[in-house]
Amino acid sequence: MILKIKSPQNAKSAQAIAGQQQEHNVAFFLRRAYKDNPEVLVINDFKFSFNDETAQIDHLIVYPYGFVLLESKSIKGHVKVNKQQEWTRSYSKQWSGMPSPIKQVELQQALLKQLLNHNRLEVLGKMFGIKQGFSGRCWDHLCVVSSDAIIDRKSMPKAVSEKLVKSEFLVDKTKEIMNIRNKFMRVVNIADSRPYFNKEELDSIGSFLINQHLDTTVEPSLAPPASSRLTQPIAKPVVTAPQSIEQSYAVEATTMIRVALQCKHCGESNNYTPMYGKFGYYIKCNQCTKNTPMKQACPQCKSKQTRVQKSQDTYTLNCQECSFSQQIV
Repeated sequence: MILKIKSPQNAKSAQAIAGQQQEHNVAFFLRRAYKDNPEVLVINDFKFSFNDETAQIDHLIVYPYGFVLLESKSIKGHVKVNKQQEWTRSYSKQWSGMPSPIKQVELQQALLKQLLNHNRLEVLGKMFGIKQGFSGRCWDHLCVVSSDAIIDRKSMPKAVSEKLVKSEFLVDKTKEIMNIRNKFMRVVNIADSRPYFNKEELDSIGSFLINQHLDTTVEPSLAPPASSRLTQPIAKPVVTAPQSIEQSYAVEATTMIRVALQCKHCGESNNYTPMYGKFGYYIKCNQCTKNTPMKQACPQCKSKQTRVQKSQDTYTLNCQECSFSQQIV
């Protein structure tokens, strides 16, 4: 299931454009493989901060046994890694050194582990009175390079070669790493001692991480105060010059659909407070003091495969089936 798509960026240089294309290619393969799998959560372009440090993970996979971090690199020519794990690449027949993407993603992984362990009670709670943590889970990372890169694996250390994969083989590699077993096999297969997250814990981790994402594409000064969004209707999107009749009908249908967010107990639709808890985002009614989940079926296609995403003080309902998206708070 895709929790977050690749964030749009205004790349200008040729190198930045190539890097963006590589990240989109990786996101494409992940979407094709896991968009309908509720046990594999994919977060693209995840930026977070903890303990005065900030990290950006190109692609993060959360699954029942742990985490896989992916670092995308656009490498069109040759790539070599010596015994000291120093990287070199060729471009236009010129060789130059480059920072190790493996070391880069290792730093990201360490900070993510610290963030999760620091908030483990909020995310996982206790089991049998024991505080659960994330250090004993599976933690893996890969560097994903362009499919047309030429990799010299003969002189490359085995430890590096195992973490270096081309985009076209990424899905096979991640499935091999995750080795997800069905619920029955998790119980009867005593040889597999990996602790795993249940569905409730997996959803809690996904909601927590999405809440931590730093959305740099939103300008805070342009966003209205949270209080005003609770009482004012959502403005219709501005549409300019549809290029076809089909687009016109699609736009018209979108402007007619409204997400009805209200207290399921008393029906209050204005006087509430957005909140976050173990089971995701919800609103607390200031009239009857009861809670209502923000997550609901898609108003356009009626699918239940939806997610609520938070950016600053804005909450958006996103449908995984028809790509419907609308601000709800």
